[in-house]
Amino acid sequence: MSATPTAPMRRRAMLAALGLPWLGLVACATRAPLAPPAEGATQSWSGRLGLVIASDPPQQFHAGFELTGDAQSGELRLSSPLGSILAELKWRPDEALLVQDGQTHAFPSVDALSAAVTGTAVPLQALFAWLRGVPEEVPGWQADLSGLSDGRLLARRLSPLPGAELRVILDPA
Repeated sequence: MSATPTAPMRRRAMLAALGLPWLGLVACATRAPLAPPAEGATQSWSGRLGLVIASDPPQQFHAGFELTGDAQSGELRLSSPLGSILAELKWRPDEALLVQDGQTHAFPSVDALSAAVTGTAVPLQALFAWLRGVPEEVPGWQADLSGLSDGRLLARRLSPLPGAELRVILDPA
């Protein structure tokens, strides 16, 4: 299975449909302090994420999310503001899959999978460490974990260009 030529068009439509409603929700979000999961515990997070790519023109991606598993084997479910499932990203050591619109597409890596959905490779595997408060190094990315106690994570990609900014707001535990 492979990505279809219409995937970029679907991604642009998804980006446009999700952009404005999430900006208002992200701006108003508050939550109770978050305790990181214990080492070895089942890892699961949910909330909202926003990704802004400093391209010309800029691209934005906003969605609700549920993230489960770990860096080696996991699932990221993305949803619209109304709760409908936009896409499911699933990965294991030997595969990276996108389930969208009733179809499954295979990708050569988790980075290629995240790029197909968001427009740029997002370090999904490092996201697990960051959400646990572990400052995992990713070439070109800087993660600001100082807001995790308030359920907020900020990560910026400085290279390669175009730059990108990933914001995560976690649901209360």
